[in-house]
Amino acid sequence: MAGYRELLRTPGVARIIAAQLTARFPNGMISLVILLHIEGITGSYGAAGVVLAAVSIGQALAGPVTSRWMGRWGMRPVLTLTTAVAAASLTAIALLVVPVPAYIVLGFIAGAATPPIVAAVRTIYAKMVNSTQLTALYSLDASLQEFIWILAPVLITFVATQAGTVVGLMLVVVILVGGGAWFILSPEVGRVRIPRSKRSFGKVLTRPPILLATIIGFLLIGSFAAVEASVVATFDHGGLEAGLVLAVFSIGSLAGGLTFGHLPMGRWAMARRLTVVAVGLALTALWVNVWWIGATLFLAGIGIAPALAVLSAVTTASVKFSDTAEAFGWVGTGQLIGAAAGSAVAGILIDGPGGVTAAYASAAAFCALGLLVAIVFARGLPDLRVRGASPIPDTEPVTTIG
Repeated sequence: MAGYRELLRTPGVARIIAAQLTARFPNGMISLVILLHIEGITGSYGAAGVVLAAVSIGQALAGPVTSRWMGRWGMRPVLTLTTAVAAASLTAIALLVVPVPAYIVLGFIAGAATPPIVAAVRTIYAKMVNSTQLTALYSLDASLQEFIWILAPVLITFVATQAGTVVGLMLVVVILVGGGAWFILSPEVGRVRIPRSKRSFGKVLTRPPILLATIIGFLLIGSFAAVEASVVATFDHGGLEAGLVLAVFSIGSLAGGLTFGHLPMGRWAMARRLTVVAVGLALTALWVNVWWIGATLFLAGIGIAPALAVLSAVTTASVKFSDTAEAFGWVGTGQLIGAAAGSAVAGILIDGPGGVTAAYASAAAFCALGLLVAIVFARGLPDLRVRGASPIPDTEPVTTIG
């Protein structure tokens, strides 16, 4: 904790962490409130699910694109444009009563315009601290983001059920605009200029560490999504127990990140941290009991923030600074696709003969596959114990006078 306190005393670090967490807070609210809103209008969870799928598809397709734009046009213009379009789309969903296909289009636009806050802030981090502090900063970021997943669903559920889904959606818009403005106007966003990449779009995926980070992120987030679907199905379709168990999952991640996130990141760091998650998820499938599931998910959670910190550090350390934002965009897209896959697989298994036990097992299987990838391809991951997680410097040709 002393190391984290030192980080937070670094000029600007506490401010930029608080601003980006506020700007990202709607990420923990949008899916739930759109689900409730569309179901309330149409009376169909199927229609609501299709709209949510459109949001996710928009996010997955546009993430690398808008992240790369920041190197071409600057962070502030891109973040301002995407925030404005996302806010307008969500406002339209809240206030307009239109056919379902129109909601699908609006959902896709809202997803595609999701501001690339994660790519921006993790690119900025690389210029705020030295290489030896960067891994700890990524760990702190991964830990503190759990507050979003602990608090946001509770807040939006309360508002949507007490004041209505229109009010809930407008609250999301207010936080999106307010938090986005705070982040965009932060001095650090204006100081850091991402050089324009000289590589063609998508070329960063040819770098083995980025491809590995994308694949592992896909499998890891897929396991989380399968867990969430399993927990909701286990405890009366989202009753109080479900919320508490998922909160314990996030609290375990917060505790693990703050306690172990600062540890050195060698080539086997990802495998060690995923082992903790995989063991916890495997144990979860043994007994469908609220106390057992809560305890095993807390254990699994201990490895989550440290594993996510490794993903961020590997991404930054493996590309030139001009490619960091796009690289984070691709890793984020992998995670979004993983979330959709994990939810779909768990949903199919829940409705099948294996029920929720099979769904919990699928979550463990997703994570076990990620662990297998981390073990088999450990040599493809960088050793950050000495060089730190700073990006590869961009170099320019030097003109000489002969």
